Amino acid sequence: MNAVQSLCPPCRCRMIQNHECGHSATDNLGFLKFCGINAVGSSRTGKTLFKPIMAKENHDASFIRRPSSKCHGHHLKKPNRLTPFSNHSAALSDKNLSAMSNIGISMNILWHECPIQKLDRQHLLQQKGCVIWLTGLSGSGKSTLACALSRSLHSKGKLTFILDGDNIRHGLNRDLSFRAEDRSENIRRIGEVAKLMADAGVICITSLISPYRKDRDACRALLAEGDFIEVFIDVPLDVCEARDPKGLYKLARAGKIKGFTGIDDPYEPPYSCEIVLQQKESECMSPSDTAEIVISYLEKNGYLRA
Repeated sequence: MNAVQSLCPPCRCRMIQNHECGHSATDNLGFLKFCGINAVGSSRTGKTLFKPIMAKENHDASFIRRPSSKCHGHHLKKPNRLTPFSNHSAALSDKNLSAMSNIGISMNILWHECPIQKLDRQHLLQQKGCVIWLTGLSGSGKSTLACALSRSLHSKGKLTFILDGDNIRHGLNRDLSFRAEDRSENIRRIGEVAKLMADAGVICITSLISPYRKDRDACRALLAEGDFIEVFIDVPLDVCEARDPKGLYKLARAGKIKGFTGIDDPYEPPYSCEIVLQQKESECMSPSDTAEIVISYLEKNGYLRA
């Protein structure tokens, strides 16, 4: 008979076996047992193939069986001894135990290092990962500048990603309101995501009102010195309100939106930031011209080369 390959029945998993045509289903189950797998269900019934891994409730749970180092063919000798452990931490090295920390409400967290680091990714992309944090009133032009900046950098062969405040609230932050504490949590989450993108070597552009100074400073503290580039789009409130691209100021003035930045909630301008883009009604720069100011800063500070 000819040998054929088939997916391991009955679960259609990725395990491939060779068997002779005409073998029965019991032979296939025998193959599973040979591999150390117990078939406890089938795809026909919808039950899982594998039993869940659970600690035993009797005293044997405090022992770990170690197989003999001698091996004959495919068969191992029975374990010849039991090694007791009083608890799982005994199996950890002192170095690992000392490196464990408690973060927030998470306990016993150990940072896992990978061989590929930020510098490796930056070398691959031929750029330096950073966060360009665009902040300003609603209607100041943050989203427009973010898109112009991303488009210009893309044309130069640079990898960017925009974290837009409204877009993020469609997914990651959909559970947050616009109360002060939720706005702070909104910024904290976005800051953490932006940090991950910068670590990946990406030029991350955030477009957020981010009205509170302490929240922006907390995001700055997440990144290495120089990798947080705060860009304040300084446009007067009356100019932003005259633009009102989303009709939000009109709703806020009518009392239909509460806690709106600039109306009944404050905006705290940065004390010091890397770039200030001042725009007046009579001196309004185009988005591409504004983007070039930011790109010039990136080029001068070496972010567009590895």
